[in-house]
Amino acid sequence: MGTSTTEDRSEIAFFDVETTVPTRSGQGFSILEFGAILVCPRTLLELKSYSTLVRPADPSQITSLSVRSNGITRDKVECASFFVDIADKVYDILHGRIWAGHNIIRFDCARIREAFDKIGRPAPAPKGIIDSLTLLTQRFGRRAGDMKMATLATYFGIGKQSHRSLDDVRMNLEVLKYCATVLFLESSLPDVLMANNSVSPSRARGSCSKSKSSSEGVGENLISSSPTSQETGEQNPILSLVTHSAAEVSNLVATDTTHQDPFDMHTLSDEIATEVLQSNANIGEQHGPDSPNMSSIAASPEGCSGFAGFLEPDEVSLTSLSACLVPWFHGSQKIELMYKDVALQLFCSHLRVRFGVSTKFVDNFGRPRLNFVVDASPSLCRVLDECDKIAQKFSVESGSKSKWWHVVIKFGKYNNPTIRVHIPIMFNGGNEQIMTEIYQRDCSGTTQKVVFSGLETTELINLIRPVKLVDVFFSFDSYDYQGSAGIRLVAKKLIIHSEE
Repeated sequence: MGTSTTEDRSEIAFFDVETTVPTRSGQGFSILEFGAILVCPRTLLELKSYSTLVRPADPSQITSLSVRSNGITRDKVECASFFVDIADKVYDILHGRIWAGHNIIRFDCARIREAFDKIGRPAPAPKGIIDSLTLLTQRFGRRAGDMKMATLATYFGIGKQSHRSLDDVRMNLEVLKYCATVLFLESSLPDVLMANNSVSPSRARGSCSKSKSSSEGVGENLISSSPTSQETGEQNPILSLVTHSAAEVSNLVATDTTHQDPFDMHTLSDEIATEVLQSNANIGEQHGPDSPNMSSIAASPEGCSGFAGFLEPDEVSLTSLSACLVPWFHGSQKIELMYKDVALQLFCSHLRVRFGVSTKFVDNFGRPRLNFVVDASPSLCRVLDECDKIAQKFSVESGSKSKWWHVVIKFGKYNNPTIRVHIPIMFNGGNEQIMTEIYQRDCSGTTQKVVFSGLETTELINLIRPVKLVDVFFSFDSYDYQGSAGIRLVAKKLIIHSEE
């Protein structure tokens, strides 16, 4: 498709797409802008650039929500080319090169493949990929905050993210340069520089700054900044940053089209579990699907639980429960359960563990998803059943056709009600960090925070065993993915009672 087999394709293709924001289940995305730069892998100099707005087949997909996300209006794309008209150029830029971008595995790569599928053409294939979100989280840590591009740019004083394709890929390259420089200096003088770094990479949080400041040109533009470098065959250090091979990229793009940011502090569990496709017959093995997101709560109503903002089930008036749509990742929305106009959070004491912590289910990177099953009291079931009914009704009215998984599952000969409690984990490189606050209470009533000494998952399995009693503080998280929808319970705090 316009690609010469003899052409040197050693350059790294940094690219980004801006898209519409789906407003109903199953609507999908449409590309509104494509931007890319070709970068020399040895000097990191920009060699060429290309950007163009793209007219969607259905302009009505450009809603106010979409405009707020990237500033691209219907008027701006009215005279732009359809994707089929620029497909050859996009293919020529991407095919056979190393791809680079921020969170491109989960978003941009999937959108490119979808766009080519829609026009009946084979999609370009990379020979490797550098996803700077994964790469920087592993090697730079979370010292800059939530690892969004805007936060990283603010951290290094580069400027504000415009959320326009060409601006964003150039900012991505600059962020990589800054991070690489810091890591190089720290490796050169680790005793001095690392000792002065008092911010823990796994604890730090930053702010995200956003603005719109990009030229609006509809026309394509191709700029040659310098001659293409000729590779000498020697190993280029930049190639060590490749995080996925071509085969891995193909598999990931084909099977994972979720668009959440897995390392956002609001999305502590980064993918939806494969058990969503399995049978729900055995609750010890499966108890409904996982969701990729755990919402943070800004404010909550007063309760009597002793942990601010959490209500006991008996305190909840069912008539005060409701649901609404709240912003989610990439401008999309999700259902949030509310109590008196504030996000609902519950506290339940002395829940008996039926099945201990399970690590059977893992994400696409082989990392465990932690959860355990407890018996649910009648008062808790009363609230959860009402929440289920409200959220399911809201989901259907919003246009979702997905199968609804109930949060309360009857188990055993006597249909004992049970619930699954999820424990979010954050991964920083090869290290895991349990994000739930965990305490132990002895027989005298003394409560102490658990300090993990090594492998947190292994120690947690030993702590939460069947028959033990736990006090659980949890929030609600909704999901709607690949034909399955529901709400899940995410533990914010656990108090584990010692055996008498």
